[in-house]
Amino acid sequence: MKILVTGTAGFIGAQLAHRLLERGDEVIGVDNVNDYYDVSLKEARLARLTGHSGFTEVRQDIADRAVMADIFSKYRPERVVHLAAQAGVRYSLENPNAYVDANLVGFMNILEGCRHNDVKHLVYASSSSVYGANEAMPFSVHDNVDHPLSLYAASKKANELMAHTYSHLYGLPTTGLRFFTVYGPWGRPDMALFIFTKKILAGEPIDVFNHGSHKRDFTYIDDIVEGVVRTLDQVAEPNNDWSGAAPDPGTSKAPYRIYNIGSNNPVELSRFIEIIEKQTGKKARKNLLPMQPGDVPATYANIDDLISDVGYKPETPVEEGIANFVDWYREFYKV
Repeated sequence: MKILVTGTAGFIGAQLAHRLLERGDEVIGVDNVNDYYDVSLKEARLARLTGHSGFTEVRQDIADRAVMADIFSKYRPERVVHLAAQAGVRYSLENPNAYVDANLVGFMNILEGCRHNDVKHLVYASSSSVYGANEAMPFSVHDNVDHPLSLYAASKKANELMAHTYSHLYGLPTTGLRFFTVYGPWGRPDMALFIFTKKILAGEPIDVFNHGSHKRDFTYIDDIVEGVVRTLDQVAEPNNDWSGAAPDPGTSKAPYRIYNIGSNNPVELSRFIEIIEKQTGKKARKNLLPMQPGDVPATYANIDDLISDVGYKPETPVEEGIANFVDWYREFYKV
């Protein structure tokens, strides 16, 4: 297929594009390669793709309406995977406008491109952060998620609402994927595994929020990519049993679906650090700090729908995933 993937210089986007190219798809990769974090890492990810005959790099900003309209019109993708976004919960407290531009305006441009160019399926990244103040565990796509705790989370919830509108009005099949704390080789430098590994190897102290009692449903990058590919291949369909009298948030009478992609196995942050210590062979020096604004104490994915609808369950143990990351980090940064 011809697939437009946004965010191909990003952690998940680069790995997904690599996987799609390997199986013979044509990938049009859109990314503005901004400096939210180390641009050299983004360029290194892209370098693994640009030599492939099936890959077309388009270095543009999804928030530019005219540019995105031209990209859709020129390349006419059959399916779209939209991963480009301004990420990060804490950064959304510092620079909220970046989230409006990328996550709201950018997503609108994606929806319009799909609508006007006969795209057969849009798969887009949502986030476990949409569960916000919810405390019932594990988090289910059939739960109401109307209490986000950060602007980042609110922007991802807004994406789900916008997608539903286009599924309803224009029959555009859309599938939203709520990713749970993705980690692994080629990961983001602003995330815990990267920060902890870097500082532990350098003998520097690490900041441990919520005194290490956070729990996260850490999900390995290969498992995330497999989940994206499987949902991309299964076009969203209406739920004919859906009722407005008892509305199910995870489905609709429109061709609209929401899935969690998580390991279904939350790990306490203190345990996560212990595994990094074992893999690096060094003890961490910890600054124990309170929970930060916008953070949630725990995430835990209910993946029953992912299993029943697409036949997939992430299975990479966190010990294996962290070992793979530490090996990659040592090699990439020559540590």
